[in-house]
Amino acid sequence: MAHNVAELKVKKKFTDPMGEQTFKRRLKKLGETKLFDESGKERNPKEYWPETLSATDDYLDYITGVVMSYPKRPHVSVEVELNFDRYAKGGFGTCDCLVLGGSELHIIDFKFGKGVPVSAENNPQMMLYALGALELYGALYDIHDIVLTIFQPRADGDTVKEWSISRNDLVDWGVFTVRPLAEKAFAGEGEFRGGDWCRFCRAKNTCRARADQYTALEDFGAPNSKTKTGKLPVPPLLSDAEVGGVLEKAIALEKWVADLKDYAITSCLAGKEIPGWKAVEGRKTRVWDDPDAAFADITTAGIEEAMLYERKPLTLAGIEKMLGKARFTEVAGAHVTVSSGKPALAPVSDKRDAITNKPSAEEDFK
Repeated sequence: MAHNVAELKVKKKFTDPMGEQTFKRRLKKLGETKLFDESGKERNPKEYWPETLSATDDYLDYITGVVMSYPKRPHVSVEVELNFDRYAKGGFGTCDCLVLGGSELHIIDFKFGKGVPVSAENNPQMMLYALGALELYGALYDIHDIVLTIFQPRADGDTVKEWSISRNDLVDWGVFTVRPLAEKAFAGEGEFRGGDWCRFCRAKNTCRARADQYTALEDFGAPNSKTKTGKLPVPPLLSDAEVGGVLEKAIALEKWVADLKDYAITSCLAGKEIPGWKAVEGRKTRVWDDPDAAFADITTAGIEEAMLYERKPLTLAGIEKMLGKARFTEVAGAHVTVSSGKPALAPVSDKRDAITNKPSAEEDFK
């Protein structure tokens, strides 16, 4: 829904001028989009609508800023299909927004998800889009500089992440990295490798290479005694280095187990047998069949209507969604304070600064 709203707004301003009534009609229709969560339960689009409008306004503002940065009016394409078959057989993708003028190409990807913050640096998806754009526009424009942008308003951290690469470096990557791997894949050669990318794979539930990452638990479970080979006994406590290694495996293991559970329950419900497991009915829940009729019967029975409701203020985030970021900042920004977040464990690749409770030398001196 958010992608469709973003597309509509950018097209209206740059590629497909339309009257205000047409725009409002199309926007209203998008606001009635049927939404479903991962379990298939239908969700109310109104729950996400204020945030959708606010985030897509910010997205349009960003693209407007990019367009205005060119010395002359650039070419803008929205939802353009890009083919990079030269580097990966049958390879193509759809770019959310492409801005091109002079020697600079700008690829912009709108991501509304918040679960996995995405970096623009060395992002293979974006780099493949850029290769496709060179195929499509390279004969018309003398492109030298390429900027890749991830616009992700709901993820923690920066909304806008940009990264630049030269045309020559991009083409070298396509020729010497992408093409050899793609040729191996199409020939059925190479090795299956597990990693963070597994969450996008259709074989993630039953892939043996992925399973092999997590079933070699003997690495951390050797007995504390001298082995037959004469090796030294393993210490009873894990070292800090081992703790770090176990955590890396465990976090990925959580995701893998969740995927296995999804596969097993789906298989059981389809009539297949997963030895040792079965599908059962979960916890029952009670809901009103008709809340208005139920409340009418309760008040008719002499219960005061005020007893059936509770009054509580909206959360700060809820009010911001309702008003939009700009309006919220204008009328209520002075009353907002930001507290420190609760310490959380993160891998060293996380861009946030490390924190510690250990006093500094200056604090010790004082």
